[in-house]
Amino acid sequence: MADAESDHSHPHGATRMARLWSGGALVTHQIPLAMVGLACLAVGIVVAVAVPDSDGPAWAMAVAGCLGAGVLLLGRIAFAVLRYRRGATL
Repeated sequence: MADAESDHSHPHGATRMARLWSGGALVTHQIPLAMVGLACLAVGIVVAVAVPDSDGPAWAMAVAGCLGAGVLLLGRIAFAVLRYRRGATL
């Protein structure tokens, strides 16, 4: 019966599990996830500046991995927020 009540409380009739799989968690937890994304970017920048590039491919892969993870996470959050707001106005 709790699922039926939650179906009516959500404007689109989605249950909690459906919101979880549709990107709702990115909207509800966007602040902590954005902090993780920013931390990934910061680690990538620190590694690029502080670690000498004499380590070869490992250095380049560490920098690219950290920067890539941060950009992908922040981009996914931005996409989820824009999609959520667009759906709320329809």
